[in-house]
Amino acid sequence: MWQLVLIAWGTKYGPDDINALVAAVRAQSRGPARVVLITDRDRPGLAAGIETRPHPPEFLQPPMTGGGCQAKLAMFKPGLLPADMPAIFLDLDTVVLGDVSRLLSACPAPENVAILQSAVLPFGAVARWIWRLTGGRKYARGNSSVVVFHPAHAGYIAERFLDCLARHPDFGFRPMAADERFISWCAQPVMRAVPTSLAVKFPTEFMYPRLWLGRLRGALPWVRRRRAGLVAITLPGVEVKAAELLALPEGAIVTDRKGRRMEWSDRYLGPIRQRLVALLSRNPPPGP
Repeated sequence: MWQLVLIAWGTKYGPDDINALVAAVRAQSRGPARVVLITDRDRPGLAAGIETRPHPPEFLQPPMTGGGCQAKLAMFKPGLLPADMPAIFLDLDTVVLGDVSRLLSACPAPENVAILQSAVLPFGAVARWIWRLTGGRKYARGNSSVVVFHPAHAGYIAERFLDCLARHPDFGFRPMAADERFISWCAQPVMRAVPTSLAVKFPTEFMYPRLWLGRLRGALPWVRRRRAGLVAITLPGVEVKAAELLALPEGAIVTDRKGRRMEWSDRYLGPIRQRLVALLSRNPPPGP
């Protein structure tokens, strides 16, 4: 028993985009028992069974809806989500390739919070020791495109953020710079990484400073096996959105804002490219 949690503010994603993601999860996963959309407005046309919750206004202040995405921290507000089962949050730019319920394995204890690993220092005992040793100044960090948590045990994240906001309305406290940074800092003692055998960010997994590095890694048999078992890939960044990928000719080179590169070809990406093309073509890309 688990619930799928989605968040939408503004007009970038419409009901068709949300419905397509929910349909992909339902078609390939055991569950969810409930789908909850946290939204800043009425969204006529949502599929049957998608429950909506109004986005708490205290998390919709203008600084929070920008690049730092602090508005996403509303999902942890006590009482907003039903607290009777664990939750899996997915960004709306997620491509679903398999059984999303497998992500629950990232949180063996209900107090755990799991997100994608993004920094060099991994979540774990060493990171917790450094966090304690530095008084919270240094800690392992992740990416919140995928979040696994239990609403009954994670309300303190939203509460502590609002407390920090009262004391630092200018966002001068560094962990407040982004939602994922705050989650990592606040919940460091119980943080875990979503396994890269289950979910990845497209740029982190497939884009490298040198194309030969990507080709070499993609040719490794254990990497190919791991990628074949992925259940979700998130597409953050304007360079790798669904519409842009589908419009690319085979063999095109894509460079992101960090200078990482990728070749949009079967030779570079392996079988995962054809799977992405099929899934993205079936679900129309989100509008601007």
